[in-house]
Amino acid sequence: MDIGNPLKFRSAQVKLDFNNVLIIPRRSDVCSRRDVDLDRSFTFVRPRQHAQHWKGVPIISSNMDTVTGIESFDVLRRHNFLSCFPKHLNEAWTKTPDAALQHTDNYMLSCGTGEDDFKTMVELLETLRKNDIRPKFLCVDVANGYISHLKDVCKEFRRAYPDLVLAAGNVVTPEGVEDLVKSGASIVKVGIGSSGVCETRLKAGVGYPQLSAVLECAPVAHRMGANIISDGGVVYPADISKAFVAGADFVMMGSMFAGHTESPGEVLLDPATKKWYKAFYGMASKVAADKYSGGLRDYRTSEGKAVKIPYKGALQHTIQDIEGSVRSACTYTNARNLEELCENGQFALVSETHNKAFK
Repeated sequence: MDIGNPLKFRSAQVKLDFNNVLIIPRRSDVCSRRDVDLDRSFTFVRPRQHAQHWKGVPIISSNMDTVTGIESFDVLRRHNFLSCFPKHLNEAWTKTPDAALQHTDNYMLSCGTGEDDFKTMVELLETLRKNDIRPKFLCVDVANGYISHLKDVCKEFRRAYPDLVLAAGNVVTPEGVEDLVKSGASIVKVGIGSSGVCETRLKAGVGYPQLSAVLECAPVAHRMGANIISDGGVVYPADISKAFVAGADFVMMGSMFAGHTESPGEVLLDPATKKWYKAFYGMASKVAADKYSGGLRDYRTSEGKAVKIPYKGALQHTIQDIEGSVRSACTYTNARNLEELCENGQFALVSETHNKAFK
């Protein structure tokens, strides 16, 4: 294929998404899904003198206000999953911390990089500590993880709270990972434009196929003693296992956790289809800007969409489907846990992943 000016291409190699591969089965001694342990133990060593430990299922509900709330968190933590709370909860919690945050470390707080975001988060952390609540994880989250200000904010949080496990993002290249780890991040969020309600690729033309992003970023993070979150791009439960095989330490999802009884928002009836749904929208959408920022600034455009996601019922059923699916991938790859899934898993490039005769 003639690529024209090669200087305009980082690589002539085609980059891959989850729908471009299948996990290859192998001889397995794991005879039952019940023999698979989905909990994984982590030791976060940045900075080394404040090493932190966490054990659980490394699957995270996204910090979107139609995805993660106290009710969904309560269900997810019973399965030892993580919940990343949206930043709009921070200000209210500085006044009245939610009691559900006590005696658990199965959640992440999140904030942006603005001056007000930083001040509110510092106030919240101090308020929580006064109430004997000590969060383990903080996610500093912006759509464009390449802006230098994100690195500055990470350094400030790292200096002020060396005992926090600091996650930051989003980036999609090894250089981006290296910069954030050097700035104090223990975990780097990897993924740009891969969400089903993100329009960054359509508006800005910027992004990177999610599987290749994980494959290329994970080795750099691990070499530096850090971890990565594969954030976005999950359409089917199989994509979670593919992310783990590619080297992701955690997988973050939005749409898969949206639309449930326990998800934030009302259950509504669509008058056109007569079907029940919940609202689901990207945090860079006009809907979110109108709700939290007084509308879009005149120098910005919406980079997210709003959709009606079919009402799914109890979150418990989706969690069971996720757990069963990942366990199944493990039995096919002779893996008794998620670390062995990564070690044993290999991919086949495919043109189709499944039969689409019945959709």
